[in-house]
Amino acid sequence: MTQDPADYLHRLGETGDGPHDIARAALMFAALDHSGRQLSSYEDHLQEIANHAREDTRLMLHMEDGARALAFVMVGRYGYDGDRFSYDDPSNADLISVIERRRGLPVAIGILYLHAARAAGFEAVGLNSPGHFLIRLTFRGHAALIDPFNGAQIIREGLALPPRTGTGSLDDPRLSTPVSDIEVLLRLQNNLKLRAINAGEKQRAVEIGTRMLMIAPKRADLWLDIARLNEASGALGAAQKAYESCMSLAMPKDGLHNEAALGLHALKRRLN
Repeated sequence: MTQDPADYLHRLGETGDGPHDIARAALMFAALDHSGRQLSSYEDHLQEIANHAREDTRLMLHMEDGARALAFVMVGRYGYDGDRFSYDDPSNADLISVIERRRGLPVAIGILYLHAARAAGFEAVGLNSPGHFLIRLTFRGHAALIDPFNGAQIIREGLALPPRTGTGSLDDPRLSTPVSDIEVLLRLQNNLKLRAINAGEKQRAVEIGTRMLMIAPKRADLWLDIARLNEASGALGAAQKAYESCMSLAMPKDGLHNEAALGLHALKRRLN
C-alpha cells in the first residue's frame, strides 16, 4: 500500500538535509493536490527512468559521454524539456503534471535529472544558481554543469548562461555552491507559493507554506513566512503561534528573531 504523502513528508523532515529519494519526495508533494490518485504508474515511471539511466550510461568513460547519455534518456527517450510557453503555470511545479506533460520548471525537470543521474552513478547536486536551476555532475573526479531546462546542455567555461538563468556569470560563486535536497524541494514548493501569492490566492499560499514546514520544521525563516501569510489571510491565532515558533527557533538578537518579535507585538495590539 502506498504511504500517506503527508506522513512521508513529515518523516522526511525528521531525517535531515539528505541526500533523499528526491523524485519520490516531489511526487509526494504533488500527491497532496491529487487526492485519491493512484501513484503506482508514476512510481513505475521513476523506476523506469532510473533503469534506463543506469543501462545507457554503464559504458561511459568520460564525463561528457555520461552527460550526453543522460540527456538522451531524459530528452531523447522520454521527451522532457522546459516549458517555455506557459512558464508560470503552477502545473510546472507539480511532479504528477510534469510527468504527464513532460514539461516543467527548471527545478522540477532538474529533480528528475537528479534522480536519473544518481541512478547512473553520478554524484549529482543542485546548485544555488540565481534565477534558474542547474545541476553539477561529478564522475571519477571530473565535474560538469548541466542545464536540465534546456535539454541537459553542458555549460562549459566561458559559455554564457542560457536564457532565463537570471544575472551572473560562470564566475559567480553561487554557481558552484551545492544545495541540499531539502533546499531543492523547498525551491520547488516556493514556486507554487509565489504563484499563489501573485494570483491573490491567500489560502493556497498558506497551504503551500505549511507543506514546506513538513520537510523543514526547524527553519525559523519558514515559520516567519507562514506567520505573515496567516496574518494576511486573517488567521490571527495561527499567525501568533507561527511568530512564536520562529522566535523559539531563531537565535536571540538574530534578524529573524527581531522580525518575529516585532510582528508578534503588532499582532497582539490588533488582538487586544
